[in-house]
Amino acid sequence: MKKLITIVLGLAILLPLCAQEPYSKEEFLRRYNNLVERVGPAGVGVETLLDRWEAAWPDDTNHMLARFSFCYARCQSSRIVQLDQDRYLGQPPLVPMKDSLGNKVNYFEVFDYDDALFATANSAITRAIAAKQNRLDWRFAKIDALMGYEKEKPEMTLQELKTLVDYNFQRKPDWEHETLGTVTQDQFKALMQDYCAALFRIGSDTSVEAFRSLSEHLLTYCKDEPMYLDNLGSYYLVKKDYKKARKYFDQVLKKHPGDMSAIKGGILMARAQKDVKLEKKYLNLMVQYGETEADRRSAQARLDAYGK
Repeated sequence: MKKLITIVLGLAILLPLCAQEPYSKEEFLRRYNNLVERVGPAGVGVETLLDRWEAAWPDDTNHMLARFSFCYARCQSSRIVQLDQDRYLGQPPLVPMKDSLGNKVNYFEVFDYDDALFATANSAITRAIAAKQNRLDWRFAKIDALMGYEKEKPEMTLQELKTLVDYNFQRKPDWEHETLGTVTQDQFKALMQDYCAALFRIGSDTSVEAFRSLSEHLLTYCKDEPMYLDNLGSYYLVKKDYKKARKYFDQVLKKHPGDMSAIKGGILMARAQKDVKLEKKYLNLMVQYGETEADRRSAQARLDAYGK
């Protein structure tokens, strides 16, 4: 009898544990959002919740995104570093200072990354994208993370961008974006131009080459797009290959005579060569098409000065 009572009591304890089911996907997401709101994406308790969530719903894309956010936030650490340069990754110094001799001393915030945690973050966002390939904001999250991780050498970033470009123009997907909603092809082109500009701003040899490579890749699908042609004009201007720079700027201006990027690039190119006649050509376009009164007046003043 005593043995039977012991068995019954044991069952009474075990039954609630066996009957207890894991939270639903929606409940895990609700609890995660509430916790992150209090402690941040990598705060105390987040990892424990993520582990329980993954055990219960391993294929839940919301968990994958949460794991990505946790690992990416956790893998970063920052430090303040003195660098003998005016900009770092395209950014100005935190506080421009001078030493006792009056020389500039620039301090920048530099981020370091834990490779293992970053790899886990990248794996999580890659799995989420594979599950829902038309979520453009998730693809951008992966690219932005790669760009931060690679710093001056955005090689994986470039490949990811090219893959995205191929997918867009070959598949013509119905893109979804959490904040933008439905993304049109014109919007997609503009967003790709933002990434071209970001690569150019980094300013390293590798990033500038990536800027050129991505612009050329985009032109294979939209060969007459002026902003990508302008990019190549700017690339060759930086490389001091003025013949090629002029080729691209003039190609744009032939169809779009008011294109400001080509006009401004042409002016800089002509001045670099000290070619007054060529500069006058682009200055006249600035007088005619300048976006602001100040631009038009400045161009006219320089033309007047040359006339004198």
